[in-house]
Amino acid sequence: MDAQLPDVAAGRRFYGELFGWTFKDAHGGAVWAHLRGEPVAALAHKTDGRMPTVWTVYFATPDIEGLADRIWAAGGQVVTAPVPVAELGTSALVTDPEGAVFALWEPGRHQGFGRRHEPGAFAWAELYARDTEAANTFYGGLFHDALFGPEARPDFGRAPVADVFPAEMPPHFLVHFGVEDCEAALGTVSRLGGRVQAPPFETSYGKVAVVTDNQGASFAIMERSGW
Repeated sequence: MDAQLPDVAAGRRFYGELFGWTFKDAHGGAVWAHLRGEPVAALAHKTDGRMPTVWTVYFATPDIEGLADRIWAAGGQVVTAPVPVAELGTSALVTDPEGAVFALWEPGRHQGFGRRHEPGAFAWAELYARDTEAANTFYGGLFHDALFGPEARPDFGRAPVADVFPAEMPPHFLVHFGVEDCEAALGTVSRLGGRVQAPPFETSYGKVAVVTDNQGASFAIMERSGW
C-alpha cells in the first residue's frame, strides 16, 4: 500500500511518530516505510494537485496484464495501464464496477509487506460498497483463493458504505493499521494535526476508528487483542 501526499516530508513526521516507522529512499522520490527493519508501506509525492490525497491498497498478481484484462471484462476500469517501476515490479491502477479504486502489483525485486497483522503495520482492508453481493461476485472471481481459500488469513472485508459513512460517500477501500491502544492512537493523531472521522466502533475483526492524517488522507486504526 502507499499514500500519495502533497508533502512527503510531513508524512514522514506524522507516520513516523504515530506508528514508529523509519524511512528509506525509494524510486522516484518516494520513500519506503519500515517497521523494525521490514517494509510496511510507501509514501509518494502527489504530482497532480487535482488528484485526491489517499492511501491505496495493492493486490499482488503473477500476471498483471491478464488480471487487468479480467477486471475490464468483469465491468471494472483500468485507470492506468500496467507500467514497470524500475526493477521493483509492475503496477496498474484500476477500479471495480462501482468505482472503488485499488492497484495491482506484479512483483519484481519488491515483494510487498515485510510485516503485517501487528501494531504499526497493515492489518485489514475494508471495501465500503453500495452492493456488497456484487462486490463479492467481482472480487471473488478475481481473488478467490486469497479471499475465501481455507488456508488464507483474512485481509479483506466488504461492508455497505452507509454502515460508517454518509450515504453519498462513493465506494472506496479503507486501509487499516494495527495499534496497541485505539484511544491512545487517536490522541496522537489529533496532536499531530489529523482528525477523527468516525470514533471507535466494534467490528468482527477488532475495534476500529477512522481518521485522516494532517494532509487529508483517510485511514483506519484497529485495536485487536492478541496481536
